[in-house]
Amino acid sequence: MTTKKKDITPLSIKHLRGPNIWTYRPVIEVYLDIGEFEQLPSNLLPGLYERLTATLPGLMQHRCGVGEIGGFLERLKEGTWVGHILEHVVLELQNLAGMKTGFGQTRSTHIDGVYKMAFRTRQEQVGRAAFAMGRELLLSLIDDKAYDFDGELTKLRDMVDALCLGPSTAHIVDAATDRNIPSIRLTEGNLVQLGHGAAQRRIWTAETDRTSAIAESIASDKDMTKSLLKACGVPVPEGSLVRSAEEAWEEAQDIGLPVVVKPYDGNHGRGVTLNLMTQEDVHAAYEIASHQGDSRSVIVERYVVGDEHRLLVVGNKLAAAAKGESLWVNGDGKSSIKQLVAKQINTDPRRGETEEFPLGLVKPDQSAEIILELKRQGMNADSIPARDQKVLIQPNGNVAIDVTDQVHPENARLVALATRIVGLDIAGIDLVCEDISRPLQEQKGAIIEVNASPGLLSHLKPAVGKPREVGAAIIEHLFGPEDNGRMPIVGIAGSRGGSLIARLVSSMLSMSGTYSGVACADGLYLDQRQVVKSDCTSWDAGQRLLLNRNVQNAVFETNAKRILENGLAYDKCAVGVVTDLDGFEDLADFYINDAEQMFKILRTQVDVVLPSGCAVINAEIAQAQELADLSDGEVIYYGHSTHNTAICKHLQIGKRAVYLQNDQIVLATGSQERNLLALSSLKASKAEQPLVIMAAVAAAWALDITPDLIAAALRNFDSNPPKKHY
Repeated sequence: MTTKKKDITPLSIKHLRGPNIWTYRPVIEVYLDIGEFEQLPSNLLPGLYERLTATLPGLMQHRCGVGEIGGFLERLKEGTWVGHILEHVVLELQNLAGMKTGFGQTRSTHIDGVYKMAFRTRQEQVGRAAFAMGRELLLSLIDDKAYDFDGELTKLRDMVDALCLGPSTAHIVDAATDRNIPSIRLTEGNLVQLGHGAAQRRIWTAETDRTSAIAESIASDKDMTKSLLKACGVPVPEGSLVRSAEEAWEEAQDIGLPVVVKPYDGNHGRGVTLNLMTQEDVHAAYEIASHQGDSRSVIVERYVVGDEHRLLVVGNKLAAAAKGESLWVNGDGKSSIKQLVAKQINTDPRRGETEEFPLGLVKPDQSAEIILELKRQGMNADSIPARDQKVLIQPNGNVAIDVTDQVHPENARLVALATRIVGLDIAGIDLVCEDISRPLQEQKGAIIEVNASPGLLSHLKPAVGKPREVGAAIIEHLFGPEDNGRMPIVGIAGSRGGSLIARLVSSMLSMSGTYSGVACADGLYLDQRQVVKSDCTSWDAGQRLLLNRNVQNAVFETNAKRILENGLAYDKCAVGVVTDLDGFEDLADFYINDAEQMFKILRTQVDVVLPSGCAVINAEIAQAQELADLSDGEVIYYGHSTHNTAICKHLQIGKRAVYLQNDQIVLATGSQERNLLALSSLKASKAEQPLVIMAAVAAAWALDITPDLIAAALRNFDSNPPKKHY
């Protein structure tokens, strides 16, 4: 029963984590009861248009059904229902919070006032929170009541920052998506699997499964790194390891002033003080550096004249380069240095507290390095510089200008060599020189640091110059030109014989010499051994196969209910099998009330077939041709005989089909036929299910398994394999 009040009541909310009836991507689906609003479209809600557009001006960009910018507002003026409005509000809130999305749909059900709404989300908890906020906001706008929009949006932004992938990791994942490489987030942090099963790789921001732990340890040991680089002919500044402030000053005198003091085991420029000329400054810098690393040891080295540069090396190739800039403020005779920093530096849109910003906020009263730098100039954060007086705030750590195209080939060679010497596959090389377009040796430049897990944002969002596609470089490093991280996946959808089809196909794959995994209603199978004896058609069970590095191919059984509950466990498949469109009677909880709706659900299996793949369709289904038309890949029909209209037409245009003819299972391509084996030669348990057998045969044929292996697997298949629970 629908409610009879002016409210928007969520009847159920669920996260569809894989391809579903709405889209290929994860969505949140909500069943809504809009109550009395069913009789009150937007054109009958006074002032809503004005209040909504004033609060969310970005709605102007929403295209909606008319396909043009402003399309949604046009619908809003003409009159649309609150479920549809809420969909767009939720999408806009996610965008404002920093999680860009665009897809949404709202559809009526057979019950008045009850709607199904779906909207794209990149993180479930954020999506749910955006829905809750959107509902409260919309109701307050309808009733013209106060709502703490800024406060609630801040909470949503904080959730995005805390729960979503960091911007560098997200950039790499987006680059993988551009290459049609699937991804699975493994933790709430930035550990991500790229690819499936045995074909997978892993990243943790700018670390990969090729990044050596030994190399990372070497990179964190600045003294060892410098010794190795020097031994291999890479220019590095002269210097030594010290363990006290007194030793630091002695070493500074031996090297010759000015010097640099930095942590022995630090990284990313933290705790580094430059251009030190006095004993007092060296002692103070020692204290800063010794508290930054894990040990009290500190490096004192010759100060190299020039600009700081960060060069990103990926897979022994230079991927990007950026130049640093010193930070200064100009005095006005009235404002303190702290106030000047707030007005002249921290207003830079590249600066912020969260990961999405390439540069952090500058805090002159909290940073030990800045406090020392100001002290060397006779000032502190509360000092008031004279009008037009320039004050140096930070000499390093502000890499912001892209110079990739200016790097001299010899410098590119040197940083690649430095990366190999340390043993990293991805590294951020810090060097100092006056002109990056000239070889370092010509200008007494030097490499001063090799960093593991380098930041990428300075290359993705430079203040000046061209953003660099460093994510694409990392993906190219992990995957060859023809490698998309995919293993062959077979998906079987329907209510007839799915488990037997899945296990038969898996046995055929195993006989071809590969390690196969199966997730079906009979259980979970790895290399023909049953490891779980319960229904494993769920999304979670399917993920176990995709995560398993042993699995070289996987077979999944699903049905309409599973698709409605969670979506498919995988994003794309090599072979998609549809056995039937039956079973709508069991789906009343999903507002499915007729057989025609089953087509919209089970077409999902065909929708995800890769262009290089194949849809295997039961030709006995009345809508077989409509399903076939949805496939991006090839189509193989299977059925009882060539008298079937769909099979007959398919063969006439030279396509493939599997059918029965005089007890023989026949593989046909156009007019060419090959007898596989006699159905009667199989055990009764199999021979009594000819459509099931032919579905498995067609799927195996689509995977290019030879007919001889297919026949052998059919004869030898054991429906009671060894069980191994773990």
